[in-house]
Amino acid sequence: MNYRHAFHAGNFADVFKHAVLVRILLHLREKPAAFRVIDTHAGAGLYDLTGPEAERTGEWRQGIGRVRATPLAPAAASLLAPYLEVVAAFNPGGALARYPGSPLLVLRLMRSQDRLTACELEPSANAALKRALAADLRAKSVAIDGWVGLNAFLPPKERRGLVLIDPPFEQPDEFSRLAHAIVKAQRKWPTGIYMLWYPIKDRRAVTHFGRALAESGIPKILRAELSIGGGADDLGAAGLVLVNPPWRLAEEMETLLGPLARVLARGPGGGYGLDWLRGEN
Repeated sequence: MNYRHAFHAGNFADVFKHAVLVRILLHLREKPAAFRVIDTHAGAGLYDLTGPEAERTGEWRQGIGRVRATPLAPAAASLLAPYLEVVAAFNPGGALARYPGSPLLVLRLMRSQDRLTACELEPSANAALKRALAADLRAKSVAIDGWVGLNAFLPPKERRGLVLIDPPFEQPDEFSRLAHAIVKAQRKWPTGIYMLWYPIKDRRAVTHFGRALAESGIPKILRAELSIGGGADDLGAAGLVLVNPPWRLAEEMETLLGPLARVLARGPGGGYGLDWLRGEN
């Protein structure tokens, strides 16, 4: 995909991914014990929506811009509100000018006892990430390949937490690498929650990926996909795989994803899917 995120920050895939990420963090906060978040491909942390990259594509206008401007049904709006509140906190003037990536969304919702390990290898993105984290003692930015970091930082000392795996999908074997990595990681830290993001451009590759996970032996795997329709040349659909999801998350996503898909749709073929690859069918 050659996915430089500054061009795509705040687009429909970010809204989908980050809305679910915030729901998971809220569930983790319900228990007093500390949790750890490991973000394997953390990016720059904070994105300028007025910058040349974001302005060139304008994708955020059809993503976070549209969601902020469109009322949702009360139940869906309630679930989405914490995510929108975090985005608003980075835009105190009201107008959208900055979009927080996953590390800053996590940091905003962490408590004093919780910790974040954010991996980013690309030098300029890592430097920006360090600035964005602003020496917060709860967070550590590591200049390391995310796949190496996934192996190096598991298991953490905390029994509870989340691993976010959001690779750029620049390599042709990324799906097989992702399937292999999650099986290995889950064996090392079976009590963790895992959230895997993937683009849907090659449906055959996505089908093979889902089959590999279904045959992996991991006990509980929830899959969600969201499509906004539109042209075949652009990314119009993305998916999330959730290993060990919080017990109410599937119900929340069932409530949220339909309204979200309708707001974000840009043409025929929009919609969402939600199913269990393994577990609670």
